Amino acid sequence: MPNTANTPQSPPYTVENYRQEESIGFLLHQAKLRLTQALDERIGDLDITTAQWTVLKQIALRNGETASTLCKCMGCDTGSMTRMIDRLEEKALIRRERSTTDRRVVLLHVTDTGKALLPLLVPRVVDMLNQALRDFTPEEIVLTKQLISRIVTNLDKRND
Repeated sequence: MPNTANTPQSPPYTVENYRQEESIGFLLHQAKLRLTQALDERIGDLDITTAQWTVLKQIALRNGETASTLCKCMGCDTGSMTRMIDRLEEKALIRRERSTTDRRVVLLHVTDTGKALLPLLVPRVVDMLNQALRDFTPEEIVLTKQLISRIVTNLDKRND
């Protein structure tokens, strides 16, 4: 039996009450835009963008992954990812390496230059996130993460 305590009896949005500026999608998008802008301001002097940082961090976490795998985990298209990898490679932050078991596969690795940059970026990311949450209680932070995670889960199940 479904848990009806957490399930609204009627949909929260209707055609009559829908206001874009009050919708969850719009608000989440605005939050993401502002997070990106704030982080770009904080890391720009390190000659890296938020988008590049995000990919660099994923490559560092998934050392030896392929661009295709990154596309899936980050929800972007292969063309955009290829251009991003090109930029990171031009900056000598990552390197491409052919797989020794399958020459068709290109693996991605963070270079020593990229590894040296990561510890400079993380404190700025942490500072920016703390600024975004500065007037939240610890309980509100936990609740916010739980609620956003539920939205993600609900959207992942949209085809079920």
